[in-house]
Amino acid sequence: MLDRQRARAIYRTSLIAVAGNALLSVSKIAAGLFSGSLAVTGDGIDSATDIITSFVTMIAAQIISKPPDVRHPYGHRRAEAVATKIVAFIIFFIGVQLIITTVTGILEGKVREIPGILALVVTLISIAGKTTLAVILFREGKKNRSAMLLANAQNMRNDIFISVSVLSGLIFTYAFRMPVIDYVVAILVSLWIIKSAIQIFLESSLEVMDGLKDESLYNIIFTAVGEVPGAANPHRTRIRCIGDMYIISLDIEVHPEIKVREGHSIAAAVEEKIKERLENVYDIIVHVEPSGNVERDEKYGLSEKNIND
Repeated sequence: MLDRQRARAIYRTSLIAVAGNALLSVSKIAAGLFSGSLAVTGDGIDSATDIITSFVTMIAAQIISKPPDVRHPYGHRRAEAVATKIVAFIIFFIGVQLIITTVTGILEGKVREIPGILALVVTLISIAGKTTLAVILFREGKKNRSAMLLANAQNMRNDIFISVSVLSGLIFTYAFRMPVIDYVVAILVSLWIIKSAIQIFLESSLEVMDGLKDESLYNIIFTAVGEVPGAANPHRTRIRCIGDMYIISLDIEVHPEIKVREGHSIAAAVEEKIKERLENVYDIIVHVEPSGNVERDEKYGLSEKNIND
């Protein structure tokens, strides 16, 4: 039920982003064409690409809500990481396109024209609209622990900088008669957008490669095991993320003479104790071993000893 609620929240937020970007895109393109401003028209086209980005998150929201099946026994939450990568590529493409356009303008000696009043008003409205969308996406992204909503929120923030750079560049260009500043601002914004895209891509890659951003979670697990009577030496511990959830597996040692039922009870107590300390746990696998057991070929996972080395 919680999975479906989260998917619905992501879908609803993405739908708001689609509607908002569609309205802003049409307004800016129309105002740019009417006033003869290529800058505002280009900004409108950029907003049109944001519609595609939001559609990607909407589709991903539908996929992650599907239950596990034979081909996907862990569910479909990894679709969120895939969608986040797509968003990162779109943001990267926008940044590269902006810097190419700027460099081309420099080489051709182009000077941007001052847009008419309508274009300026629409651009200011666009900044306000993008700010509102960014706030909504950041809020819902953090609330639902959605990497792709947060990535889309960064995309909205990038658009704010693009629109602001257009206005500030024009002001410096014509008010202070320094046209080079317009291009400098555009290049700096382009580099900032590209950096943002690379950062989003690398963060999503961490999940795809079963990595973990917050390494302190291991110490939380080791502390939880230490609070369970009869459980000792947590080792071969592994944590991986699927969307906003954690899958945890670990080995523990128990007294070698206890019955199977007792060992199972200790393992179940370890699971409950970990769930008390960690939120968003998707699954926990606890393997029980007799005290002093040594397996030389155990290559994966962490223990209290090697995480603190």
